[in-house]
Amino acid sequence: MFDLALAAAAILCLSAVLAAIVARSDRLCLRVGTAGALLASALGAVGAAGALLAGEERSLHLRWPLPVGELHLGTDPLSSFFLLCIFTVSGLAAIYGAGYLPSHLGTRRLAPAVAFFNLLVAAMVLVVVARDGILLIVAWEIMSIASFFLVAFEHDRADVRRAAFTYLIASQLGVVFLFILFALLSRAAGSYDFDLLRATAASTSRLANAAFLLALVGFGTKAGFWPLHVWLPDAHPAAPSHVSALMSGVMIKMGIYGLLRTLLFLGPPPAWWGVVLVAIGAVSGILGVLQALAQHDLKRLLAYHSVENIGIIALGIGVGLLGQSHAQPAVAFLGFAGALLHVLNHGLFKTLLFQGAGSVLHATRTADLDSLGGLQRRMPTTGLTFLIGAAAICGLPPLNGFVSEWLVFVGALRGGASLPPAWALPSLVAVLALALIGGLAVACFVKAYGVVFLGEPRTPLPAPAHEPARAMRVAMILSSLLCVAIGLWPAGAVRLVAPAVALLGTPGSDASGTAAGLSAITSVAVVILASAAGLTLVRALLLRSRPVTRAATWGCGYAAPTPRMQYTAASFASTVLEPFAPVIYSKTHAEPPRGHFPTAARYEEHVGDMAGERILLPAYRRLLDLLGRARVLQQGRIQLYLAYIFITLIALLVWQLAGMRGR
Repeated sequence: MFDLALAAAAILCLSAVLAAIVARSDRLCLRVGTAGALLASALGAVGAAGALLAGEERSLHLRWPLPVGELHLGTDPLSSFFLLCIFTVSGLAAIYGAGYLPSHLGTRRLAPAVAFFNLLVAAMVLVVVARDGILLIVAWEIMSIASFFLVAFEHDRADVRRAAFTYLIASQLGVVFLFILFALLSRAAGSYDFDLLRATAASTSRLANAAFLLALVGFGTKAGFWPLHVWLPDAHPAAPSHVSALMSGVMIKMGIYGLLRTLLFLGPPPAWWGVVLVAIGAVSGILGVLQALAQHDLKRLLAYHSVENIGIIALGIGVGLLGQSHAQPAVAFLGFAGALLHVLNHGLFKTLLFQGAGSVLHATRTADLDSLGGLQRRMPTTGLTFLIGAAAICGLPPLNGFVSEWLVFVGALRGGASLPPAWALPSLVAVLALALIGGLAVACFVKAYGVVFLGEPRTPLPAPAHEPARAMRVAMILSSLLCVAIGLWPAGAVRLVAPAVALLGTPGSDASGTAAGLSAITSVAVVILASAAGLTLVRALLLRSRPVTRAATWGCGYAAPTPRMQYTAASFASTVLEPFAPVIYSKTHAEPPRGHFPTAARYEEHVGDMAGERILLPAYRRLLDLLGRARVLQQGRIQLYLAYIFITLIALLVWQLAGMRGR
């Protein structure tokens, strides 16, 4: 099974090279790249699923020509689970991309998008199978560079260039913390090899705590923890839609993988680690969904929901750590199982939602919510699959999002009941946060689906809209079926993640009881939906022999209502967002109607990001001012620079002599 993962990575690299070779023919390049991605995804998914269910652990040592690190590769249940996520989502994204990218024929070359897509998937595979710190950082950098070029695909647009460079800067800042992390761990272990790191990294609590905090920042930047998420709302909308699906679906989860892998090095966790992750998860989840609710751009709305769902995953890991630190295996299992399963579930329904958004953008040339409307009649397949994804991300049964969120919810409830009082409070905070996140997510997607697909077109843009290419529809249907399948078979989903949870130190002793409870809730939801479908069918049969007329919805007494009288995205969300105004960074420009017979009025709302506008950007400006004061050292005179070198050499010589005398 390990061999299939390596073969898949080799196929991805080979197909990326071949796509670059035939770059002059866009269609041939796309076919070669798509074929390679699909073949690799099929082989890799089969191998990863088999290795995961078998609990396989494999290792491979090869010669490494550099003076540090070694080429040590391997898999275990945690790696196999993330490999399954990578290959499943990348296969769905590749199918969608085969139908999406031809719309750019004649306007830009497709080779960069095709080659870097396959290279990105191969780099993520290498991140997951790396068993050496240097090798992991090399793969991490390849992943960051490949995704940078994918985000910058439409580089002729200023907003795309800005988003790409913001992402690149954030990635490089994050990797600095990873360098420090592995330098500290390798200093204690004498090697960058994961096996030795695991044996020695937990030797002192001070080292373990420092490593945890460094991993939290370094890997959390890629995952999108608040406030390290500021690159994410710009990069995801700027990228092509199938790339947005891949980045949101699995690339940001490499941060979650890195954090979990680091936890395996550090030994038994202290309880405060769980408290920190619960706090980060609650803040990320709540502020992420609030920012999503305030957005007017469909892809940007979905990007903020990635921050929300990363918050849910962090809540699950935090609950798991709390249970593990207090010897509560049931709490730990439910937290870790819910977090890992949400990694897969979020990958599936977020892929589906970005595919739906891409289809809307492809058909109407806009993602502005207030320019859309009435697309359900014009794009029924897109509308139905988007609705399934919306229900899944809201955690509604019987879909996959409910399964993972329910596991975290039950784990937090058990933690609140069984942990010591001082440590039960974070678990209860997780319960409240999940409830609030779920309610706000429902409000957000009622807004998104209603404004985009229901009602009447608000502008002429949706008029020519039609269903996308067949490959795009196939990808959306497959994603929908996977969301439904996991929701209908929660017992299988729990068994799927159990080996990875056991590797984290929590065997699935409570797995069967949890799965039985989930199956009962799912069965009730299926019965309710089947009853509603049956009543709808009966109504249709009764009305078949009667004349049925259609008329406009009552418009509050207006004799000639227009589409402009419908709710806008802002007006729908304003009532929900009003209590949270202090944490929503928005600016409004209003020109109210004046006089007895007003002729014009204007209202504009611009929603920013509180973390970026009020925290990171001011800190960045202060740092620039501080560094600017150092310009006094740069006078442009060679003699002065030679003096700097001379003074430095003298200082080093004195330091060396002092050290020798001390011996």
